[in-house]
Amino acid sequence: AKYILENEGIIIDPNSIFDIQIKRIHEYKRQHLNLLHIISLYHKLKNNPDMDFYPTTFILGGKAAPGYLLAKNTIELITSIANKVNNDPRVNDKIKVVMMENYRVSLAEKIIPAADLSEQISTTTKEASGTSNMKFMMNGAVTIATLDGANIEIRDEVKDDNIVIFGLTANEVLDYYKNGGYSAWDIYDNDNRIKRVIDNLIDGTYSYDKDKFRTIYDSLLKYNDEFFVLKDFDSYIKAQIKVNELYSNKYNWQRMCGVNIAHSGIFS
Repeated sequence: AKYILENEGIIIDPNSIFDIQIKRIHEYKRQHLNLLHIISLYHKLKNNPDMDFYPTTFILGGKAAPGYLLAKNTIELITSIANKVNNDPRVNDKIKVVMMENYRVSLAEKIIPAADLSEQISTTTKEASGTSNMKFMMNGAVTIATLDGANIEIRDEVKDDNIVIFGLTANEVLDYYKNGGYSAWDIYDNDNRIKRVIDNLIDGTYSYDKDKFRTIYDSLLKYNDEFFVLKDFDSYIKAQIKVNELYSNKYNWQRMCGVNIAHSGIFS
């Protein structure tokens, strides 16, 4: 918290849930799924500021390849959401958003031991392994994850009670790729939460330039959401609600942390 105040100028609550996603910025790693959840949560808290919710600080970090327009656009969206949320007195005692600049090993050494929740939300079948999930686990973070990469081994070790799993299975993803049948527009048209958060990308909510985040908008709708962000959205929201409820029981959460640390030796 002290580092973030000194380097980012943002005051965060050290007692809030530190929900952390640090990794290369890439569509398959789905930072934009994280962001759509934050926007949706922002809507809920504005409409119901007294709702039962444990304060959470969303911390993101990572670098984008120089020629990867959507990844750079994602970083811009993170900072735009942070500016909006962190300066809204209706919600800023409940949620804060931080984009850590210049993510690197020395910064990871600060972030990973501070984590409560480890975000491992890549599209199933896309992550070869993943190693940050192992480092988070070893430092006592609880993982929210798709069954992809090393998250599968983590789940096998700690069992379902000590990890929060959501989203499509590998077989479901491969079936969509092989046989088609997926329509992002259908989901958009039939889920008002999704419609509202997607529309926010191009209605001036997060930028005076309404086309600023058109690249992300188009990837989700015009190009039919190759990485199934909208398909997993509802499952991810429910998983996040479960995390918030679990954290409210401090004794049980610390037991979960202990179980994760105790079972991390397999990755040595």
